[in-house]
Amino acid sequence: MANNKFLIGVYNDEDTILHAVSDVRGGGVNIHEVYTPYAIHGMDQALGYKRASMGVAAFLFGITGTALAFLLTFWTLGFDWPMNIGGKNFIPFPTNIPIVFELTVLLASYGMAFTFFVMEGLGPTTKPVIFDQRITDDKFVMAIDLSKNKDSEKNITEILSKSGAVEVNVKEV
Repeated sequence: MANNKFLIGVYNDEDTILHAVSDVRGGGVNIHEVYTPYAIHGMDQALGYKRASMGVAAFLFGITGTALAFLLTFWTLGFDWPMNIGGKNFIPFPTNIPIVFELTVLLASYGMAFTFFVMEGLGPTTKPVIFDQRITDDKFVMAIDLSKNKDSEKNITEILSKSGAVEVNVKEV
């Protein structure tokens, strides 16, 4: 996003921006992102986002945790250091369930967190772009990348104003 011009539409109400997204997309304008102080139900469908596939990552990390836990418990108690406790066999299944559960949850949760950071491009060296300081308080902002739209700045400004924007600004990032 180096040296890009963005058109910023500022809205006061969540219902207004939700309907504005449909109006702006219906006008043939590509929306870069919508920034809100809190999550708005239905915004991802309005923006045309696909359903996130983080559940697949959670399942894969969970299965990995389960397999590693079974391998750990069966190897240590059955082969590496077998102990005869009360005449029971060396590989007791029910006693391993808490360990298997905990390692499954541990790997799934950490795996999901790291996957989220990688997929979203977040990290300690990432500097976020803040289009308007008020988005963390009470305003709703729609950012439109002018380099990725065919319409002129004037036409997009008109579309944003008609859709209920109280301010329309240009910001270079």
